[in-house]
Amino acid sequence: MNSPPLLALFLWGTIAGLDVASILQGLINRPLVAGAVAGAMLGDVAGGIRIGAALELFALDVLPVGASRYPDYGAATVAAVTLGAGRPWTLALGPAVLLGLVIAYIGGWSIVLSRRVTARALRRMAMRIDRGDPGVAQRVHLVGLLTDLARCALLSGGGLGAVLLLNQGPVLDGGTARALGLVAISGGFVAVIGGALRRAGSARRIAWLAGGIALGALGLAFQ
Repeated sequence: MNSPPLLALFLWGTIAGLDVASILQGLINRPLVAGAVAGAMLGDVAGGIRIGAALELFALDVLPVGASRYPDYGAATVAAVTLGAGRPWTLALGPAVLLGLVIAYIGGWSIVLSRRVTARALRRMAMRIDRGDPGVAQRVHLVGLLTDLARCALLSGGGLGAVLLLNQGPVLDGGTARALGLVAISGGFVAVIGGALRRAGSARRIAWLAGGIALGALGLAFQ
């Protein structure tokens, strides 16, 4: 594979991370979108979509609301696609998804840390906010934005750095790589089904869910 456009990928990973909450919220953080764009940058759109779709299975079980703790799949997907692009997808999918999951969960912890920084800034300026001092609320908001920008940049750069290190290491043999791919896809479907069952609620909804899964499997069987 040719040398990847690291600066463009770094910027895209940073923007995708910011999309979670700080700016836009236009769903470009979704693995399917982030992966497709990263794949286009690397000249392998199909590979980017495949890896993004696999990570999307895990991300479908995430609800980024309130103060909940959740993985950050934006920069993680960019790093995963950078690792897997330009290689046979049966060999690249498993290692790429594994790297993406690791970085995504590190990203989840980084979100918690950035929230703590913003909370400290809010506590320091709480009395001034209560008095209605002009511009204080905007400054606290700016602290939150800059903290999240630094978080996303570090996560994006760290993910790409991990790719460079992995590319210098030994290559997995075909059997191990394919096994990792099978585990990744299986784990993704388990995550989707588990999340759907948790949110289905009543027995009636679970029955409808089971019927939909059965019909989908039947349709695939006759293709």
